[in-house]
Amino acid sequence: MNIRANILMRVYLAFGLIVLFAFAVILRLGDVQFRQGHKWRAMADSLSVREFDIEATRGNIYSVDGSLLATSVPEYELRMDMFAGGIQDNELFYSKVDSLAFKLAQFFKDKSAKDYSRLLRKARQDSARYVLIKRKVSYQDLKEIRKFPLYNIGKHSGGLMAIQQNRRILPFKALAARTIGYKNENVKNGVGLEGAYGNYINGESGKRLMQRISGGVWIPVNSDAEVAPKDGADIISTIDINMQDLAQSALEKQLIKSDAHHGAVIIMEVATGEVRAVANFTRVEQGVYKEQFNYAIAGNQDPGSTFKAASYMALLEDKYIDTNTMVATGEYPIPGHVIKDSHGSIGVVTVKKAFEQSSNAAIASLVNKYYKDNQSKFTDHLYNWHLNEKMNLQIPGEAQPVVKNPKNKSWNKNMSLPQMAYGYEMQLTPLKMLSFYNAIANNGKYLAPIFVKEIRRLGNPIEQFKARIINEKICSDVTLKKMQEMLEAVVTNGSGRQIVYNPLYKIAGKTGTAQVADNNLGYKAKRQYQASFVGYFPAEKPKYSMIVVINDPKGAYYGALVSGPVFREIADRIYASDIDMYKPDVKTHYVGNTKPPEAKAGQSQAVKKVYNALGIKPLYAAKSEYFNSIDTSNGVAYHDTEMEKGVMPDVNGMGLKDAMFLLGNVGLKARVKGSGKVVAQSIQAGSRIGKGLVVELQLQ
Repeated sequence: MNIRANILMRVYLAFGLIVLFAFAVILRLGDVQFRQGHKWRAMADSLSVREFDIEATRGNIYSVDGSLLATSVPEYELRMDMFAGGIQDNELFYSKVDSLAFKLAQFFKDKSAKDYSRLLRKARQDSARYVLIKRKVSYQDLKEIRKFPLYNIGKHSGGLMAIQQNRRILPFKALAARTIGYKNENVKNGVGLEGAYGNYINGESGKRLMQRISGGVWIPVNSDAEVAPKDGADIISTIDINMQDLAQSALEKQLIKSDAHHGAVIIMEVATGEVRAVANFTRVEQGVYKEQFNYAIAGNQDPGSTFKAASYMALLEDKYIDTNTMVATGEYPIPGHVIKDSHGSIGVVTVKKAFEQSSNAAIASLVNKYYKDNQSKFTDHLYNWHLNEKMNLQIPGEAQPVVKNPKNKSWNKNMSLPQMAYGYEMQLTPLKMLSFYNAIANNGKYLAPIFVKEIRRLGNPIEQFKARIINEKICSDVTLKKMQEMLEAVVTNGSGRQIVYNPLYKIAGKTGTAQVADNNLGYKAKRQYQASFVGYFPAEKPKYSMIVVINDPKGAYYGALVSGPVFREIADRIYASDIDMYKPDVKTHYVGNTKPPEAKAGQSQAVKKVYNALGIKPLYAAKSEYFNSIDTSNGVAYHDTEMEKGVMPDVNGMGLKDAMFLLGNVGLKARVKGSGKVVAQSIQAGSRIGKGLVVELQLQ
């Protein structure tokens, strides 16, 4: 083979290999394009375009009187697409960019106009499509910003991109903050109402397509969401914001005064079991207290003397004693321990007197005497009253009550029974103790407290709640009556008289002082006390029950001295402001030779309501909706003010609000001078008028 043939063979071989390789590439491209195309396109889309959740606006939480306790406020993160449709022209962009920078600097006051201009110009040069302008911008601010140069070209064409983010706020700040609770990404199970009703409040997330651009930044593909979020439902709580404010301020004041470690107050409506206020404070530094833990529902402690009501109820129900049974006070020895009265012996007294003075020795001796041979009979009462069970509250965190019985390994046949009689060797929360006293106030009906009345969506109720009945009747009517009388006597004659008693209305309740164990160190490591007062008012027709618990007060530590003032202050304020409870004996007074209170002319219904509240009966009733009143020595006479189309009404004597309403109805415009009530009008009453006329009113 000559050289030429050899070279040609090599060329043909190389060309053939190239053709073969090209053919293989084409086959592979075809396979990727057609057979595997769907797979690779989906992968490409998943890398560059992804569906993101849009957070729904969370529902509001309201108090029982309609006040807003928690709400979501939209905040916006402002971004800018430097090559949006309306600003792609360089001449337009650069002619307005400095004006935009000046407005941004003037509005936000965080950078100079020169800094904003430099930021925007550099972003334009870098062809940035998602430049951060500002975070945490309110909706009202956003409306103003949309009017700035470039941004006012169009909602989207001007380049402004507003990414909505919802921020949860509490309009009343710290009021009921722990009960309202919170929920965030770092907390698996939310706290309070926010956590318990998250499924309702959270709503349903929407969907938005986002595209990843250079720098790993995700931007929305479309201006509108693909799936709009569904807002959360609203929660109507049982909290009364005024009572909550009162409870927190009274508790905090006493905690600071006593330099206590923590405290709690709970107010509950007797008939419904609705919790009107829950206050919890913990000392974070000297004189500073904050809500850090919900002691009301999770603070298990020995209840102390407040538990004596349950012990006496068991004894009365079993007919072992009556209120006039005689019992010794002072000391009661048991194996290894002597139970003493904190204030010393008051001799041999009636059971009622022993209860009034909160004798430890008396109740320990009575319970041990009558139940020693059948100790489970006593604990069976406690179990029948469900004191050993959780109440399945509407908010999470309820502590498990600890009430022993003779089957428990820790039961001591010589000590446990008399110790339990006055509130030791058990663990109960303040709310658990309050619920028991609420049952006494509620004629024996034991209710599980509730914190939520209703759930609403778009203003329409979707679920309503009522208190669950734990026990329809905790004891007989005879026992109940005696317990109610004994609780009243504690305040009128006993340990609560000095601080809690109010001559204007009756309070029933019980003081409590308990030595608290210091964690694992027991009772003897350091003397630490818990002072409490629990009761209800007004005693003759109970409307509210309340418990005050203060832990580790310095100085005085008795329940009456430490918790009693808080109970009294709150009860007094509630009683004075609640017209259903505060009904003074005011008879209707027919005004004779006395001068009646001065009243402006105006809407008759409003004035009549005030007069009725004052017990003043008018001499004449007006037929029309509006009137002029004439003060006479014989009473209050009403003179009708007729409203006739095309006729000037008489507005003399009226306040400005009523006068403006009447004049507006007949088509007149008013020019006002002075303040007070109308003493002169430029157009005489009864004159013919036309729409649009101006009338001058002189007020004095």
